[in-house]
Amino acid sequence: MKLYVKAAVFTLVVPGGFGGLVPALLVRGREAASGARLVLAVCLMAIGAAIYLRCVWDFAVFGKGTPAPIDAPKRLVIRGLYRYSRNPMYVGLITLIAGWAIMFGSMVLVWCALLLFVFFSLFVRLYEEPHLQRQFGDEYEAYKTQVGRWLPRRTRR
Repeated sequence: MKLYVKAAVFTLVVPGGFGGLVPALLVRGREAASGARLVLAVCLMAIGAAIYLRCVWDFAVFGKGTPAPIDAPKRLVIRGLYRYSRNPMYVGLITLIAGWAIMFGSMVLVWCALLLFVFFSLFVRLYEEPHLQRQFGDEYEAYKTQVGRWLPRRTRR
């Protein structure tokens, strides 16, 4: 199966489920925000989706893989948004869910985003980082010293 098709299928099932279907089901029947809150929510959702899609693109084009752990990139992806965060894909998904939460004033979605962040944190620390260390060795070690796990590091002047 072509790499882009596999990436699209994974995106529809996993992030599409957690970032689209689950929030839609949880806010079903609620009225969406209006005015500035709606604009903020839509902006966050668009930013979150754009972050995720850019990362999938870099995984496929540069890394020759997909976001699925069973078909992970063959090369360490350190370009695009990965120059600023080691986990921008997760940041994008959390941002998308935050947009849903603001759009519908849903504390349930705030809690979902927080729980998802805890899950991502554990997954990254317990599985992803040790796996990447074994797979890419010194290249990954150097990358970790330069790029923050979640947010960009401040540079000294």
